Amino acid sequence: MTPPWEKAVLFLLVAILGGQAIVVNSVPYDYSASTECLAQPLKPQYGGGIIVNPQFDKDLDGWVSFGKDIHRVSKSGNKYAVALDKSKPHHSISQKVKLDKDKMYTLSAWFQADKGTADVRAAVKTPDGFVVAGSIGVNASCWSMLKGGLTVKTSGEAEIFFESNTTSEIWIDNVSLQDFTKEEWRSHHNDTVHKERKLTAKIKVSDKKGKPLAGANVTVSPLRMGFPFGNAISQHILKNPAYQKWFASRFTHTTFENEMKWYSTEYTEGHEDYTVADDMLEFANKSGVHVRGHNVFWNDQSAQMKWVEKLTKEELQKAVTKRIKSVVPRYKGRVIHWDVNNENVHFNFYETKLGPDASTKIYQAVHEIDPNVILFMNDFNTLEQLGDTNAAPHKYLRKFREIRAGLPKNAKMGIGLESHFEVPNIPYMRAVLDQFATTGAPIWLTEVDVAGTDATQADYLEQILREGYSHPAVKGIVMWASWSPKGCYRMCLTDNDFKNHPVGDLVDSLIKEWKTHAEGTTAADGSIQATLSSGDYEVKVNHPSSDAPTVHQIKVDPKSNEHEVTHH
Repeated sequence: MTPPWEKAVLFLLVAILGGQAIVVNSVPYDYSASTECLAQPLKPQYGGGIIVNPQFDKDLDGWVSFGKDIHRVSKSGNKYAVALDKSKPHHSISQKVKLDKDKMYTLSAWFQADKGTADVRAAVKTPDGFVVAGSIGVNASCWSMLKGGLTVKTSGEAEIFFESNTTSEIWIDNVSLQDFTKEEWRSHHNDTVHKERKLTAKIKVSDKKGKPLAGANVTVSPLRMGFPFGNAISQHILKNPAYQKWFASRFTHTTFENEMKWYSTEYTEGHEDYTVADDMLEFANKSGVHVRGHNVFWNDQSAQMKWVEKLTKEELQKAVTKRIKSVVPRYKGRVIHWDVNNENVHFNFYETKLGPDASTKIYQAVHEIDPNVILFMNDFNTLEQLGDTNAAPHKYLRKFREIRAGLPKNAKMGIGLESHFEVPNIPYMRAVLDQFATTGAPIWLTEVDVAGTDATQADYLEQILREGYSHPAVKGIVMWASWSPKGCYRMCLTDNDFKNHPVGDLVDSLIKEWKTHAEGTTAADGSIQATLSSGDYEVKVNHPSSDAPTVHQIKVDPKSNEHEVTHH
């Protein structure tokens, strides 16, 4: 198969310089990734990009050794580098490159351990310090692909190298570092949004006798986005009409901040109270807002009630079963997802108490009661913090596959990435999404927020939301900006009078941008075609033969993109 970077694709980047339009050839982004261990590594993406001798065809030319490194050829003829002296983690090979602060870089490489297993990180020494660009877990029996990315604060010479947590040999092959201008990166957004978020809709207008009506003016206006975009809410919304109006006019999906959690519904053993959660669900239903169930359990030791901590293994198992049989049937068919055992990549309370397969058994039990709900693994720092080794993508995927292997084939699992960002590494974010896309599971950004001042918050949030919305594998986004009179968790979209902060203005502008409009005149067959995002629309039809317009509502999605309306 011809890789995407080799295809004759032309991105048209037009810059007006002195009144003259300049057309620039651009390398399309390669969204492919491998999360399987392979007998042979795949060819380097982008032919290696700016890396010299990426396939080690010319011995170690272009590379520098930190320790004792050699060049080796496998029985099949594959050439690769071997880091022999691993007395220090960074002892491997390196290559100097010139990096530009105004560019985005995507990185990939293939690794294999000589024996056992190891964790490998790709790092870059820059003028401002060290930057981690990605990580991967490797085995002795096969090759694993690391895919990551980075930006730099200062332009200049940098050095890319690889470090590991083993003293055994690490084999390295097919290294790639591809640069993109910010204009090229945005062109990738535009291209995938057009392909993944928009479709061609056909609207046919007939008169009251059922005959095609030519010459009718048709205006198509958005009512509600089809792409799931939402925000968390708290119980403060129940008695606050201003909050309700502000929320319902913007969002299609929500997650309750705390109100469905076990400690909110049974803080005292044996005394269940779902009143608040029920009332919030009623508000969401009346507002046409879909609800993500959050959560059945939370695997963090610090999130347990005191009475739960004191239970014996047998007592805890009974309490877990009771909780599942209480909350899951209650909201069956009323929540679209469950965060089943929240943050079970980082934490292991239930595994410690009930055994190593505790999470899998909990997922099984929830699926048995509600086979239609999507079962999410929800965790933090996989997208947002490369320094958190517990949350590395390969560790998340290992847990995900472990649980999925224990479920029936008809069970639906989802990937929940909380996305609590400080300073986003956008190329790395895209690379992680590429890796998770290989599972075929729906990916949601479930708790998006950004730390920082007004100016940086809005800028960073825009980068994150645009990257998520444009990625082909992302199926929904929910922000973690629930309003409270005493302040929000980390990011408030509005003040206490529901007047937007800069991040709120940014969110409103993106919602407006992601909604689409169309207007046209019907042809002889009574139809018009329009490029629209999925969602609910109002269709207004005017024709010289009548004094008043007719108004209809339609839903546009991949299963329903042809509509017939009548004008009287």
